[in-house]
Amino acid sequence: MKELVDFFIEIGKLKRMPRRGWVINRIKNPESIADHIFRTSVMVWILGEKKGLNREKLLKIILIHDLCEVYAGDITPYDRILPKNKKKLAELMRTWPRFSKSQKEKTEQEKYKKEWKALLKLTKNLAPKLKKEIKNLWLDYRKGLSKEGRFARQADKMENLLQALEYWKKHKKPPLMPWWWWAREYFDDPVLLEFMECLDKKFLSSKKRKYLTSFKNNSKKTQNKGQKNAN
Repeated sequence: MKELVDFFIEIGKLKRMPRRGWVINRIKNPESIADHIFRTSVMVWILGEKKGLNREKLLKIILIHDLCEVYAGDITPYDRILPKNKKKLAELMRTWPRFSKSQKEKTEQEKYKKEWKALLKLTKNLAPKLKKEIKNLWLDYRKGLSKEGRFARQADKMENLLQALEYWKKHKKPPLMPWWWWAREYFDDPVLLEFMECLDKKFLSSKKRKYLTSFKNNSKKTQNKGQKNAN
C-alpha cells in the first residue's frame, strides 16, 4: 500500500503544473495538466459511446496518458526555438511556426523517449500487474494500437482546441487562425468532426467562419500556383 500512497502523491503534482502551451501564450491562470485530464476523461466517456468503443478502456487511457509529465514536464514542439525575449516570444506565437516532416519526427522521437523514461520512473515501485497495465495503456495512446487508443489521441487534441477557443474568447489569445487551420488538418474522426463544427458555431460568428474558410482556400490556391510555377 505504501507504494500506492507514494504514487498518488506524485501524480497529485499534476494539479499544480500549468499546461506549458498556455504559459508560452501568456494566458493568466492557465489550466493545470490535471484540469485537462479531467475534462478529456468526461469527453471520451460520453463521445466514446457514440463510437461504440470500450469506454472503460478509453477512460483508463486518458487518465494515464499525461502522468509521465510529472517527471518529463509538459513538452511542446516549440521548446527548442523559444526566445527568452518576451516580445520576440509573443511574435513567434502569433505566427505559429511550422515544422518540416523530418523536424516533427525528430521532436516526436525525443519526446517519446523522455516521456517513456519518466513513465518507467513513475511506475517502478508499483505491483507488476498494475505497472504493465499502465505502460500498455500509454503505449496504446502514443502508438494508436487500438480504436480506443486512436480515438483517445484525437479527443485529447479536441479538448485542447476547446480550451484554446475558450481562452481566445476571453483573452483574445492564443491567435485563432493557426488553431483553426491546424484543427482542419488534424482531425478525421466523424464524431469529432461533428463536434468541431459545433465548436465553430458556438465560438465564431458566421462572418468569422466565412472569412477563415475564404482565407484558407485563397492560401491553398496561392500555394498550388507557386508549386506549378516552380515545376
